[in-house]
Amino acid sequence: MRVVTVSVNGLRQAISNGFFEWLEGRDADVVAVQDHRVSVREIEDDPSLTPEGYQAWFIDGENPETGGVGLYTRYFPKAVIYGFNYGPADQEGRFLQADFQKISVASVQAPFAGDEAAQTHKDAFMEAFLVHCDKTVRKRRQFIFCASLQTAHQDSDASNHFHRQPVSGFLPHERAWLDELFNVQGFLDGYREANGDGRAYTWWPEWARNWRKSPGWRTDYQMVTPGISGAILDGYIDSDAGFSDHAPVVMDYDISPE
Repeated sequence: MRVVTVSVNGLRQAISNGFFEWLEGRDADVVAVQDHRVSVREIEDDPSLTPEGYQAWFIDGENPETGGVGLYTRYFPKAVIYGFNYGPADQEGRFLQADFQKISVASVQAPFAGDEAAQTHKDAFMEAFLVHCDKTVRKRRQFIFCASLQTAHQDSDASNHFHRQPVSGFLPHERAWLDELFNVQGFLDGYREANGDGRAYTWWPEWARNWRKSPGWRTDYQMVTPGISGAILDGYIDSDAGFSDHAPVVMDYDISPE
């Protein structure tokens, strides 16, 4: 089973920049997208927003232009869950989960924090998401959370430039959230399980981009429950994909969605 996750920075713009052409060569079973910035009605009414061979499952927010997450699936899920019972996140379209026969895959987007009020909003989301994750990891079912968390975890997930900056996304309490997820609750960082601890980035700020040879962060994850540990086959970040300011994370698992 191949799972792709990518924050598209606006679905229509990503498509015009070659998202679906890129996807044609990836043979993905599930594609999780974040920050799509379209309404569910648009997805339903405009077939050009769904790649050939896939079904689209999307959730939007009260203001569709501020984010939203979705899943493209090759296989029809047994159930689709919209939200995780945290009002602000559910109203903003930040969580969507598809349950297949042996595995559940979710698309998740944390809020961006550009000022103090937004940081408080992000902090509240992450506290609620941690509670949800703690409940999830205790279940007998296995899960893959494809998450754009707007936060880098380890020093190797952020270039040295950002180690010296007191900016949202690499603050001590934000990194502690990920310590809780990976070191206490027991979730696995799928990419790190497949690739070890070398430097890796999935997002580059506009001023530093220079086509991905400049300072960046790894803020996009495939978080998996411990029962999947032995099923992780391989994974990579496609930093050459140019349809978004985020790079796709591609992971292969020895799991069938059917």
